[in-house]
Amino acid sequence: MKKRLLGCRPAEHRPGQPHLSVMRGFCSRQAPARLDRSHIDPRPAMLGNDALRDCTAAGIGNHLHATAALSGFDVAGVTTAAAIRFYSQSTGYVPGNPNTDNGGVEVDVLTSASRDGYALADQTLYPCWGSADPSDLNGIRNITAGLSAAYLGVQLAQADMWEDQVGNLPPVWDTDSPADHGDPTPGSAGGHCPLLWDYAGTADTDLVTLLTWGSRQKATWRWVRSRIMEAHGLAWSQLHPPGGLYPAGDDWTALVEANASYLRGSS
Repeated sequence: MKKRLLGCRPAEHRPGQPHLSVMRGFCSRQAPARLDRSHIDPRPAMLGNDALRDCTAAGIGNHLHATAALSGFDVAGVTTAAAIRFYSQSTGYVPGNPNTDNGGVEVDVLTSASRDGYALADQTLYPCWGSADPSDLNGIRNITAGLSAAYLGVQLAQADMWEDQVGNLPPVWDTDSPADHGDPTPGSAGGHCPLLWDYAGTADTDLVTLLTWGSRQKATWRWVRSRIMEAHGLAWSQLHPPGGLYPAGDDWTALVEANASYLRGSS
């Protein structure tokens, strides 16, 4: 059986935190009606989330994998050890002390990444980031299409954690789960941080692909709407080549300035 831990604490807001709305052109455009990345391997990794409640740290490591994959390469050093180091940096977890394994608040984890970096073996990478309205699915699709993947906070139900005889999760997370799969109430299992990687369409029953626990998990848009509590976009200027749907020009300048202003105020 595959062990899967949850560690995304309830969504919080910090004064002055960056918001993607500063990128007016990026946020106002109509997102692609379909985003098919089935031919690209985003290399999702567990990154310790089977032993620790480090999904918020694993999510950033997997965002590095996903961003690089879109450009046809990988980032060396995105390891379990690196994820755990960052989990300690961003949440206060003390390795070997289970009493400190309490998960992370996404905005604080993202703040730590932008201020102090996500350290790998031979480099430290610093994202710019911004939050989005979790009820704005068009905005979340824009993040997914333009910023590699959307970094989400979701409230999982016990029904979502149901496993078959060999430990597999339901093939599709949906809101009409079978009665024998357990409590369908959002949050009855706990909070989690997956990445939204692609989507087959925009209808309620169209499928999206989530990257979590070292695999790709399918879900419906109505499930996303039911479970989501926060959404954020990350941009790695060191990795992502300009062009396409990636923010550029005034949009990019505004995001950089919003991050700089926030870090000055939170230091």
